[in-house]
Amino acid sequence: MTRQITGWLGIPLLLLVLSACVTINIYFPAAAAEEAARTIVRDVLNSEAPAEPGSQQPQSHNALPSPWLIAAGRVLHLVVPAAHAAQANIDINTPAIRAIRASMQQRQGQLAAFYSSGAVGFDLRGDVAVRDLKLVSLKDRNLVNKLVSDENADRASLYREIARANGHPEWEGQVRETFARVWAEEARPGYWYQTSGGSWQQR
Repeated sequence: MTRQITGWLGIPLLLLVLSACVTINIYFPAAAAEEAARTIVRDVLNSEAPAEPGSQQPQSHNALPSPWLIAAGRVLHLVVPAAHAAQANIDINTPAIRAIRASMQQRQGQLAAFYSSGAVGFDLRGDVAVRDLKLVSLKDRNLVNKLVSDENADRASLYREIARANGHPEWEGQVRETFARVWAEEARPGYWYQTSGGSWQQR
């Protein structure tokens, strides 16, 4: 009888844990987003791409003595995986995202010289900004402005599409913030980026 009562008392606790897990997992998955951003940024900058991040995570398999708790555990198994997967991984392999990445890769060859000269750099918003147009010859200035405009259009589409593809359009701002930091961290030697204070610094 005591064991049955204990089992009944455990159900509300398990349901509370279930509710907490589902609530927590809708939050922005910062670590997974950073891994995804780093993969894309390194790919675009033609750096060595890292191996695909592992998606496996250790799971607890506690014994549940009560049949009621076993049943509740089965419900938990059915309900939580989708939310847990959203927390553990960011999908960056949709057709739309692949197309944007390919466009940015093709443009990198033209932008690289202007990154290296210091004419353009990575700004605080995760965009490309013209840092010093005087470093660009007159004949190339229109080209630089167009490259920057096209690149920023692709970046805006990329951040928006990553958030949308993962079922959370409201994450767009956080995706952008993550990429802004990763662009600066992954900038090649000689490239320029904006510090948190807004000043320009060379990698």
